[in-house]
Amino acid sequence: MSEYRIGHDDIIRASQHLISGTHTPFVPGETYISPHGAIIDGDDVANMVNVSLSRWYTEGRYAKEFSISLRNFFKNQIRSVTLCNSGSSANLLALTTITADEFGSRAAKKGDEIITTAVGFPTTVNGIIQNGLVPVFLDVDLSTYVPNPDDIEEAISERTRGVIIAHPLGNPYEVDKVREICDEYKIWLIEDTCDALGSTLHGRLVGTWGDMSTISFYPAHHITMGEGGCVMTSSPMVDKVIRSFRDWGRDCWCLPGDSNTCGKRFCQSWRGMPEGYDHKYTFSRIGYNLKITDMQAALGASQIKKLPDFIETRKRNFKLLYNGLKQFDKYFILPEETEGSEPAWFGFPLTIKAYTTEFTRNEIVEFLESKKIGTRLLFGGNLIHQPAYKDVEYRVHGELYNSDIIMKNCFWVGVHPGITEEMIDYMIKSFVEFIESKT
Repeated sequence: MSEYRIGHDDIIRASQHLISGTHTPFVPGETYISPHGAIIDGDDVANMVNVSLSRWYTEGRYAKEFSISLRNFFKNQIRSVTLCNSGSSANLLALTTITADEFGSRAAKKGDEIITTAVGFPTTVNGIIQNGLVPVFLDVDLSTYVPNPDDIEEAISERTRGVIIAHPLGNPYEVDKVREICDEYKIWLIEDTCDALGSTLHGRLVGTWGDMSTISFYPAHHITMGEGGCVMTSSPMVDKVIRSFRDWGRDCWCLPGDSNTCGKRFCQSWRGMPEGYDHKYTFSRIGYNLKITDMQAALGASQIKKLPDFIETRKRNFKLLYNGLKQFDKYFILPEETEGSEPAWFGFPLTIKAYTTEFTRNEIVEFLESKKIGTRLLFGGNLIHQPAYKDVEYRVHGELYNSDIIMKNCFWVGVHPGITEEMIDYMIKSFVEFIESKT
């Protein structure tokens, strides 16, 4: 039976025709400006069609290509990339990895503490709880949304085993100082880089400072796999543990379709098991199945080629919004870049100043949505108030004063590459219209 083949260029031409038919001109007040969104072109579709025609659907050649491209993007400052099915799973994998027995006294045991921030997305925190560990919540600054490194050091106790903090909306926290703190106390640093692909601190990409770092490729993020994520590390031992937990907890590290990579598939001994039990079915950990398909990887492999342009567009859109909205600094705390950073912004956050009486967050958010301008809150706000955490054991270091303000008064609008300068201009005019109606 012959395999059906179609030319890559033919697929691109056909898919570009289909995609172009879905694009409509921007009509102010009628066209919805989403706060986030993926840009898919003919190259992306061609890659996915090629996977469909290849008849190899699990992790394969595109996964390898995408992993190499990610390492190249990070200028080989990380050694390995483990792709998985979401950024949330990436955080779970990273946090589960630090519980492995291989790490001896450094391993996190049930009841040990992991430092994080109270403001953020739940799955930065959930892996702590799901591994029987205790989150320690810190407050954040109201203009940068990042924690103070001094608070991190003060929060460390004899039970502390690690730190996991997200770079909020793409704005880097002072991860260089946090790295020094973690080294001094010999605790783990996990960078949640899901919102910050391409952001830099002191010229160095975030995601390269931690023992592990995580990325999300959900459509809202800087590039997409449809659904997907990854864990990155430069430690071969850490990488082996990550992959084991991702792949059902098996001891074997063979790629799909491979066998006997270790050369000892039928000649190893395990307590309580028959001599020479097949290494492919030897399980040394209680793991998950968080693998990806090559369809997802094919999309990622195409998307990453466009990442530099996507990043520059996000920066441009952020700057245009900032320049247009700084006239309203009487009412809003405008976002500030962390000193020494260059964020690849995920969104444009605004926090209504606490003494503002002219309007509430609900009023401006509802107005913007009526103008077809999409808005989002800063994820879960102060997570300790979320119903999911009402019976969870946690510790709070200091006061969460700013976190409560953010939960009540903060929202953000989009800066993604699908937003044009014409849309930005309309967004600014809509803010002007709202403020003028209230003052």
